[in-house]
Order: sequence, then structure tokens, then C-alpha cells
Amino acid sequence: MRTSFKALVVPARLTHPVHIGPVELDLAAWQRVAAGEIGFIAGRDWHVYLNNGGSRSLPNVRAEVLIREAGVDLDETIHGTALFLGDGRPGETVDAPRHLIRLAEQLFDMPLAA
Repeated sequence: MRTSFKALVVPARLTHPVHIGPVELDLAAWQRVAAGEIGFIAGRDWHVYLNNGGSRSLPNVRAEVLIREAGVDLDETIHGTALFLGDGRPGETVDAPRHLIRLAEQLFDMPLAA
């Protein structure tokens, strides 16, 4: 079973670059990234893990824009680092989808090597 994936990482701090990075699918790794409770939003063929702690971390305007542009309506502000991954067969996680990476490249005017 594969446990390491290429995620599209969107940091909350605007001074930190959006990038592709390896992530491990274990609770300890997610909690380090989310700095506490882990939130989850699902798109058509992707999902994003993020901080569910609300105002304890910085708002993530880039992740919010990407999620909205990818077709998901949001009712609240996104906070903290966001990790975007893909969905394979039911219940299977895969690398971040290429179309989502291309959308991030267009929105943030930055090339991302996948």
C-alpha cells in the first residue's frame, strides 16, 4: 500500500511559495501540517486537508481562491496550510491531479513542477 504522495501545497503565508511536495498519509504528519485538528473538503476528483482550528492560524486566501475556482462553494474562510491530493478508485488517494496543478499555476502566475 502506497503511503507517500505528491501533494499540491498551498501555504497560508503569502511569502511562502505554492509548491508540489511529498506527504505521508499518517495522522502525525497531518497534525504537524494542520497544527491541530484536520479539516477536509472534497472536489470532483480531489480533496484538500487543512487546518480545522479556525482563527488560531492565518487565513489562506490562495487556497480559498483555488477551491472556489475548482468548483466548490465555501461558506467559511480557509485557514492554515492546505494540502491538495487526488482521488483514485473509491477510497484511494493519489497524487494531486494535473488539472488542479495547472489551475494553481494560472491563478498564482507561477510554474509548478509536478
